[in-house]
Amino acid sequence: MNKSILLKIENKIAYITLNRPEVFNSFNREMAFLLHDTLDACETNDEVRAIVLTGNGKAFCAGQDLKEVTDPDLNPGFKKILEEHYNPIITRIRAIKKPVIAAVNGVAAGAGANIALACDIVVAHEKVSFIQAFSLIGLVPDSAGTFFLPRLIGFQKALALAMLGDKISAEEAEKMGMIYKMIPLESFEEDVNKLALKLANMPTKALGMIKELFNKSMTNDLESQLALESKLQIEAAQSEDYKEGVAAFIEKRKPNFKGN
Repeated sequence: MNKSILLKIENKIAYITLNRPEVFNSFNREMAFLLHDTLDACETNDEVRAIVLTGNGKAFCAGQDLKEVTDPDLNPGFKKILEEHYNPIITRIRAIKKPVIAAVNGVAAGAGANIALACDIVVAHEKVSFIQAFSLIGLVPDSAGTFFLPRLIGFQKALALAMLGDKISAEEAEKMGMIYKMIPLESFEEDVNKLALKLANMPTKALGMIKELFNKSMTNDLESQLALESKLQIEAAQSEDYKEGVAAFIEKRKPNFKGN
């Protein structure tokens, strides 16, 4: 039986693939727990300096497998689905001190869309669509959709998308600031690899601190944020990567960052 989560580590990059293409990579309990474990493994693996999350087949992720929640023998209930499946996935993605790229290769709907939007950098090819599908079946957005979406695109637009369940193209998503970039279909895999490789070869300790700063900026006041910037800047200035970056700049050469 094929695993519902695939992991490949190459060139300091962990490629995590959602692998239930027959159901558009929708989540069941097994897949959620496998993703938890895979993210944990990537976080603690010193060989991994960047993470790419993508899907196998025509979809990135269609959200929750509705067959599971409508089967009386399989249904774990929404309390468990949220508290044991999706909420831990979101908090893991945000807590990992490594850049996480969502390489959205097909439709991203419901929880699938919101997991993508919780990643650090979101890219999608030109045929991709995003949809907050919850209201269409009488549910509300979860997986931090109500947290990240209004911060990405503004309150009014986010609320309308959540209520109406409109399908948004990758081009529209880029224009409204929902995602970082739309990539042509023919160069999607190559461009994702280039982006991941660039991040993996950057001073990843500093990237982790940048991620922490942006996470805290969601809730900090100005004074608290300035204090945290000072604290982390002092730490960054003591890193080997900082020393290497300055030396490379002075010597007019390409830096060789080690992530420490």
